[in-house]
Amino acid sequence: MLFLDGVGIGSRDGLVNPFFAARMPALRGLLDGELPSLDRPQHAGRLASLLPLDATLGVPGLPQSGTGQMALLTGINGARVIGKHFGPHPYSTCCPAIDAHNVFRRVVQANGRAVFANVFPRRFFDFVERRKTRLTVITRSCLSAGVRLRGADDLARGSGVSADITGEGWRALGHPEIPVVTPQEAGYRLAALSATATFTLFDFWKTDHAGHARSLEGAIQILERLDGLLEGTLARIDLDDTLLIITSDHGNIEDLSTKSHTRNPVPLILVTARHRDLARRIEDHGGNAPDLTHVLPVLLETMRLDYDLSLAP
Repeated sequence: MLFLDGVGIGSRDGLVNPFFAARMPALRGLLDGELPSLDRPQHAGRLASLLPLDATLGVPGLPQSGTGQMALLTGINGARVIGKHFGPHPYSTCCPAIDAHNVFRRVVQANGRAVFANVFPRRFFDFVERRKTRLTVITRSCLSAGVRLRGADDLARGSGVSADITGEGWRALGHPEIPVVTPQEAGYRLAALSATATFTLFDFWKTDHAGHARSLEGAIQILERLDGLLEGTLARIDLDDTLLIITSDHGNIEDLSTKSHTRNPVPLILVTARHRDLARRIEDHGGNAPDLTHVLPVLLETMRLDYDLSLAP
């Protein structure tokens, strides 16, 4: 799963939607030369299927990272449970359900291997040990499932991917030994990690930060770096037996006219030899308007995980 924080489906106006100003040949190649837009939110092509997912989850207010990530990773509508959207850190009342039902735990309980590809600096681990930082849904899910969080040593060995993809930011974090790599090389690493696991996730949160910053030039740079990662990943994975999911938790970067999140649908891009069948199954789960909670059931079926798929209320 290539998880993109803060990426919705927006207009075709390249002045406010950087997707239509950036050079994104890898993403365009997956979608037969097109990109997701509000006037073309769905596509079934040669290599991939695109579906729009409702990120509002039927709850008033702007979608947020906490509820979006909870819905994607657990299949549970936490916004409905709480009565509002929350983020980026989950409410304490949602934590037991996140711990028990997240996809990392489900994979581990089924004797599969789950990998979180992101790498964290030493200061993050220090904060966690001293309980001076709050965990996101993704990091909490990993720790509750016993999935190892990767550190600087992993990145130096090429066994992990930097949150900024290239590793340029690690010098400022006190790690001058971390080499800078191309986005394509980072994609090769991500593909290599996925080859060793049942489920692999990479969290790219720079897209959400770029949306809040509202700089078209900066957003273009972030998206083109992301496209290089996608190019490298696609070059090294076997789509006959691998499913690549590209999705998000809420909209933001696709509309730089506002600093806040958006209510736009988010893209779900399924890349595999069986992408049309998987898209139909997600639509079957979600009816005419699939939302973020409808991804996990089909993902679990695809991984052939043999245990109770019932979810907490």
